[in-house]
Amino acid sequence: MGKTQGGSEEKGNLRWWQLSLLGVASTIGTGYFLGSGIGIRIAGPSILIAFILAAVGTYTVFEVLARMTADQPEQGSFRSYAKRAFGRWAGFGSGWVYWSSELLIMGSQLTALSLFSRFWFPGVPMWLFAIGYAVLGLGVILLGNRVFDSMENVLSVIKIAAILMFLIVAGVALMGWIPGGGGKPPVFPHTMETFFPAGYRGLWSGLIFAFYAFGGIEVMGMMAIRLRDPKEAPKAGTIMLLLLSVVYLLSIGLAVTMVAWNAVDPKRSPFITALGQYPLPFIPHVFNGVLIVAGFSTMVASLYAVTTMLVTLAKDKDAPPLFARRGWKKRPLFAIGLTAAGLAGSIVLSFAMPGRIYEYITTSAGLLLLYNWFFILVTSGKLLKLSVFGQIKRWTGMVLIALAVTGTLFHGTSRPGFWGSLMFISVIGIVTLIMQFAVWKRKKQPGRRGGTKLKAKPVLLRPKRTT
Repeated sequence: MGKTQGGSEEKGNLRWWQLSLLGVASTIGTGYFLGSGIGIRIAGPSILIAFILAAVGTYTVFEVLARMTADQPEQGSFRSYAKRAFGRWAGFGSGWVYWSSELLIMGSQLTALSLFSRFWFPGVPMWLFAIGYAVLGLGVILLGNRVFDSMENVLSVIKIAAILMFLIVAGVALMGWIPGGGGKPPVFPHTMETFFPAGYRGLWSGLIFAFYAFGGIEVMGMMAIRLRDPKEAPKAGTIMLLLLSVVYLLSIGLAVTMVAWNAVDPKRSPFITALGQYPLPFIPHVFNGVLIVAGFSTMVASLYAVTTMLVTLAKDKDAPPLFARRGWKKRPLFAIGLTAAGLAGSIVLSFAMPGRIYEYITTSAGLLLLYNWFFILVTSGKLLKLSVFGQIKRWTGMVLIALAVTGTLFHGTSRPGFWGSLMFISVIGIVTLIMQFAVWKRKKQPGRRGGTKLKAKPVLLRPKRTT
């Protein structure tokens, strides 16, 4: 988008606070409003510790990504840096892993949006809602950067206002000014038994869902090229992550105080569950509307990211050049078309498979995202001159991400998602190997088609003397 997608808007028009708002819009979504409920059911109130650890890990990733952006802004962001650090295979693999993760994320977001919509219309099939939201999201992408920026800025303010509304209402309820709560006064789980109902293994297993709530900071990295001063990217991300961390901890802390952790339904936002036991009939409806706004906002941000990534892959010939071609109003229509096809596939996958498909897709998407975050940290070690403290932060982030990935093996809800993510990684890895040894290596060899051909020196023939 911009010259990245639209062509009509100029780069370098964002201020740092606008990027912070776009970061909030890209991050606060279904991973927080719905995915946090899965984390609470797995870890109990100790999910708060998981959110602190995830905030630290997320900060280490964004800090190095922002520094690389400030040093040399690249349209492909982390994919371009991976390619510069390790070669074409790294950029190819990183780009396609991210593209796959965003498609799965959009599938989980559409599932969540459909669940939220059935709060009002329980008789309408979920797939109808999913198709409607997908078409609306693609329409926003087609309209270009200005519409996208304006919409995301407004929606980010709405999301922050809704969370503040929850904090105020929950605070008033805790003071006893609102009757209800099942007749039992809310108490924060302060003992070891109540805070760690699933033990430390539950905390370990829930870490992936805390990280997933911060998913979207890499979209900020891709948008940072549009800053007036790319060197302000670290400031934009630091303020955004600090705001997010405080809001997340306060709201989830209030939720586990107002309602028992085992009363949280993974298919329903824990915040609506917490408010639902008080005689406030309009609040759950207002909050449900905000959940839809939040989910739609992050879904559109994912559409932006996945389309932008596909265009940069095509420009580098790591995807068919067709996807970089511009059409109506200089939009990359073929790239948007492939994104739409992938979106349709994710809708079919989400609703054709029964059972706990939202949890499985969410876990797979979160893991693929974390694989890319891990590789961003690896790349930074090659491209940045880090101090001793910088190296400590980098390794801390890598350890936290590794803990989140391995924690999925210890719970039945997230284990299928782990194997699903490995399936995606294996397929992309095999394709990367084929490209490395059968295509790119062959093109480099002289004399082959697509390579540099050696030109023979012309032979000068002397004319024969005639006697």
